[in-house]
Amino acid sequence: MQESKKNFSEFVVCINNSDYPASLELHKIYRVIADKEAEDEGDIRIIDESGEDYMYPSSYFVPIQVPQTVEESLLRVS
Repeated sequence: MQESKKNFSEFVVCINNSDYPASLELHKIYRVIADKEAEDEGDIRIIDESGEDYMYPSSYFVPIQVPQTVEESLLRVS
């Protein structure tokens, strides 16, 4: 089955931070940065707690869809 243009939504929720407790907050929403190479390797690039974008295992996150007003707010803050 072919997925839509994006494999991940623009936002994900962290469900595992065991290897990166200083960089990832459990249950927090993170913004995804498109990175085809990272996705091909099973990773995802997000803006983490440092404010910079880094790659993490995609299994640490669940993609979510947020209401339009929430998305606009999240993108404005980033």
